Amino acid sequence: MSAIGLGSDRLVIASHNPGKVREIAELVEPRGILVESAGEAGIDEPEETGASFAENAALKARNAARQAGVPALADDSGLTVDALGGRPGIHSARWAGPDKDFAAAMERVHRELADAGDWSAAFVCALCVAWPDGAQRVYEGRVTGTIVWPPRGDKGFGYDPIFKADGHDITFGEMEPQAKHAISHRARAFNKLVADLFGDDGA
Repeated sequence: MSAIGLGSDRLVIASHNPGKVREIAELVEPRGILVESAGEAGIDEPEETGASFAENAALKARNAARQAGVPALADDSGLTVDALGGRPGIHSARWAGPDKDFAAAMERVHRELADAGDWSAAFVCALCVAWPDGAQRVYEGRVTGTIVWPPRGDKGFGYDPIFKADGHDITFGEMEPQAKHAISHRARAFNKLVADLFGDDGA
């Protein structure tokens, strides 16, 4: 029995990023919820004008819920690098440009780190669930680690090939999906969502 309840067996994932949609769907669908992406629902993404991951996630979730008339789940996440003052941060996707060239984005991270002695980094995720009536709830997750170079692995997406989580010897790009789900920033945020909405720990 849910603690708060989704109130629907249908959920729109407010993203046009196939990697994000796939990861979130794999976390949600075991609960018997029918998932569709913003693209499948014919929903355009709003301009991300927020100053934080949480604000941008809320913008996208509210927009999708309003257009679809059902609950919507939005993710805003990115890579924060200590020596770069937290960049690329909320601009992580923009560093990849209009063509979503994350190889170029990873090259930029490496180039801007240059001879920095500290390659500490973190992946941060904010998930927002919004309902058509305007209600919303936000959950945040974070996993710390280190930038590695050159990129390693062809699994995952985005900056995964250059991020090695603390306590692990391989990058997110080298991890099997289930292994990444167990420790990722998105999974940590999702576990908070599950505890709040469904009244359990997501196990």
